[in-house]
Amino acid sequence: MPASAKADAHGGGGEARCRLYLITPPALDPARFADDLGRALDAGDVAALQLRLKDADDDALRRAIDVLRPVAQARKVAFLLNDRADLAVQTGCDGAHLGQTDGSHAAARKLLGPDRTLGVTCHGSRHLAMEAGEVGADYVAFGAFFPTSTKAVEHKAEVGLLEWWSEMFELPCVAIGGITAENCAPLVRAGADFLAVVGAVWNHPEGPAAGVRAMDAAIAEA
Repeated sequence: MPASAKADAHGGGGEARCRLYLITPPALDPARFADDLGRALDAGDVAALQLRLKDADDDALRRAIDVLRPVAQARKVAFLLNDRADLAVQTGCDGAHLGQTDGSHAAARKLLGPDRTLGVTCHGSRHLAMEAGEVGADYVAFGAFFPTSTKAVEHKAEVGLLEWWSEMFELPCVAIGGITAENCAPLVRAGADFLAVVGAVWNHPEGPAAGVRAMDAAIAEA
């Protein structure tokens, strides 16, 4: 997470607070999606947006980045690219989020340099999270905490993992997987620094802006 977001999560001069981390829908038309994105980001506190288009080729990714990155960055929301540290650097993204099979995390850290964010998926594993910290990740992501329709759930994470991590380490952690305004309170209370959501915002019955407001309200209440 960029310095401003990390400072808010840890050591920013006050008590740590949980923030929203948006992930894009798995398929989108950038031009049409840009309006929804702008309204969503204007609706509340969002720390970061991750562009996650697993089936897109490089040209499609570049087009999506060109349209959506300015929308996020103009609002001081970190724009992160899923899987591709190389393309993140080439296209002016604020960083990249890598899974466990997305190449060398150490090489990605070197490529991104000190000014871009590296996030690493760690599933439900303490060991993977500590390895990510050792190679210089800016945050670790744990999940899935709940069933989700966004992707097949191969790994389950327990709330106790967030408690352990937040007590033992200063490195921010992201909770992901089926998180909604209705079920997020235990994750917030357990010490998650960021809640990563897809459907809770983009599939909200009253629209994405209402989804952001609902998540922010649930986080604040928790």
